[in-house]
Amino acid sequence: MVEIRLLRTPDELLASQQVFRAAMVGLPGLPVTREVVTTLREPGLTYGAYDASTLVGTTDSSTLVGTTDSSTLVGTTDSSTLVGTTDGGIGTLTLPGGAAVSHLAVTHVGVLPTHTRRGVVSALLRRQLRDARDAGHVVATLRASEAVIYGRYGYGVATSSLRAEVITARARLRDGVATSGTTRLIDRDGALDRQAAIVDENPSARPGFVSRLPIWWAAHRLREDDKPVWIAVHSTDGRDDGYVRYRPADPSQWWSGADRRVVVDDLHASTDAVFADLLRFLLRLDLVDRITFGAVPVDTVLPLLVHDRRAVRLQSTSDETWLRILDVDAALAARTYGAGPSVTITVDDDDLPENAGTVEVGPDGVHRVDGPGALRVHVRDLAAVLLGGTSWRSLAVAGLVTGDAAAPAAADTLFTTELAPFAGVGF
Repeated sequence: MVEIRLLRTPDELLASQQVFRAAMVGLPGLPVTREVVTTLREPGLTYGAYDASTLVGTTDSSTLVGTTDSSTLVGTTDSSTLVGTTDGGIGTLTLPGGAAVSHLAVTHVGVLPTHTRRGVVSALLRRQLRDARDAGHVVATLRASEAVIYGRYGYGVATSSLRAEVITARARLRDGVATSGTTRLIDRDGALDRQAAIVDENPSARPGFVSRLPIWWAAHRLREDDKPVWIAVHSTDGRDDGYVRYRPADPSQWWSGADRRVVVDDLHASTDAVFADLLRFLLRLDLVDRITFGAVPVDTVLPLLVHDRRAVRLQSTSDETWLRILDVDAALAARTYGAGPSVTITVDDDDLPENAGTVEVGPDGVHRVDGPGALRVHVRDLAAVLLGGTSWRSLAVAGLVTGDAAAPAAADTLFTTELAPFAGVGF
């Protein structure tokens, strides 16, 4: 049986970095040293699985952001961050209605090939979840390398994204599409700091938005190379409120190629009008035949913004956020609901039994009740509907929820959201 320990020293963190990369096999090398690794992992939130004295598995997470306005923050490890704006605040995830709940960003889950299929991941993740719940966090999320692993630990797919491609020769914005400001190119030096400030100062109100943590920006800074990358920043009334980061797909073929493609690596827009202005900017790029967006919301209006909607090709759908509800009562109480009668829901959660039981959910609030609910669901599948990304009807059709025949429709009236949930960022 392995022993799970918290890793804190630079040497321990560096060892966990090496274990993760060995487990993932195909990741490109990064120049990670003892000094650098502490910017990529939070000491005390990195876990190691030891077989005797050998580190054989790891997982880590992060919670800290530079600043946060905690006036709507639900759940925290330090109640002193609940008032005003504080340094070293808690990372958050946005729920329907705009409330931000404390969020644990889970990443770097890996086990050496010598120790797979021995319960190492189970031991790591269950310890991580237990500690996160005890620390007062409301939710945890991750990005899954495999789709069959994390449901065992209560994670469910809460947001998805589309890949989109725009054929520039046929893409012209409609005359009535909103505009809000100006767009300018900025120097690459210092661009990541400017991007971070824009995201922090202009959080998205869309459900599923997660604050970007310092370790996320540190990892991107470490991956910077000399390949061409361009950053355009949008401003409204002199205030920066969005940006797009883009690059040529294949610089070696740029001059001789007949199909020049630009890839949008990162785009943050605080409003629909800012998004439209950034799209205008991209469509003005010379020598570009196609623009690829790696991730847009599943309800994107991109095809409707152009005269020829076939100039926009919505391609593959990918799962994005895998969400684990750590505190069912806090998560359900923090979001808003549609009009309609309340519904009782029985939640099953073997790993965090505090979550188990029946709650009554309605427009006026959430509270615990006795007895079985009209619906019964695993916490994994409750995570799928929490942000509005999946319907209760769909869960019922898939056999993932049981109960009264009319209850899924009533629950959908409560849980449906105006916007599809979307994070737009991986970690």
